[in-house]
Amino acid sequence: MKLGFVSSILEDYDFEELVDIASDMGYQCIEVACWPQGKAERRYAGVSHLDVDNLTDSKVSYIKDYCNSKNIEISSLAYYPNTMDGNLNKRKENIEHLRKVIAASAEFKINLVTTFIGRDQNKTVEENIELFKEIWPPIIRYAEEKGVKIAIENCPMLFGADQWPGGQNLFTSPKIWRKLFEIIPNENFGINLDPSHFVWQMMDYILPIYEFKDRIFHVHFKDIKLDVEQLKNVGIMAYPLEYMRPKLPGLGDVDWGAYVSALTDIGYNGYSCIEIEDRAFEGSKERVLDSLRISKKYLEQFVI
Repeated sequence: MKLGFVSSILEDYDFEELVDIASDMGYQCIEVACWPQGKAERRYAGVSHLDVDNLTDSKVSYIKDYCNSKNIEISSLAYYPNTMDGNLNKRKENIEHLRKVIAASAEFKINLVTTFIGRDQNKTVEENIELFKEIWPPIIRYAEEKGVKIAIENCPMLFGADQWPGGQNLFTSPKIWRKLFEIIPNENFGINLDPSHFVWQMMDYILPIYEFKDRIFHVHFKDIKLDVEQLKNVGIMAYPLEYMRPKLPGLGDVDWGAYVSALTDIGYNGYSCIEIEDRAFEGSKERVLDSLRISKKYLEQFVI
């Protein structure tokens, strides 16, 4: 496996600085954020280290050469919008930009995009599956034409009141994955696996690795700490951020030895990117950089 990190944590740095930091710290790859230019609607969104709206042949060559000079690979181009937003204008804009990210991934010969399915948060699962049948087959066909794989992260995007009641990403459980893969059996449609989201949903994050081994295109290393006493107080029907906190790998409840062991069992040898959302490491730029150093040091006992 190649160890890297998700670029959104370094939102205040430009592309060259991002690559320099990864190289200096001994990382091998970066999942590069490619949001549209403009104001972010939520935390960790709106970061753009690579502008897919204004690519030229010279820019593509420059970026590829710069990464090569620093021995850094781009694991995927990352854009995590809600392509099934109940607001039809937002939905259209999000799909249009996702297609640009897919095209850019092909142009760079990265050939992987990490994203969400999306969800109309005010509709049922069943209604959203019908919406998926309408929206996603053309997206996957376009990706296939470009030779690009799409890896969907399993984050429910349900954390607080603004995402209530259903969350903003349908791709939350093995039960739903089976249904969506049945609808779109295309080999370019797969998973960006993050174990942390299964922890706070009280789900097994090891068994799905074996069942969906051929669909895992990319993995995230992010941890979650459950506040057991608070969970007793508010229950699982509360907003999730009332009883859990994102943490650096090793500081939460994920069994990283078991997780990486399962990935090695299935022969996964792709990109594994640390995703940092730990508020305890957001006090300063140096503190953010420390989070990358600490996470790498911890995970290198499992991933070399």
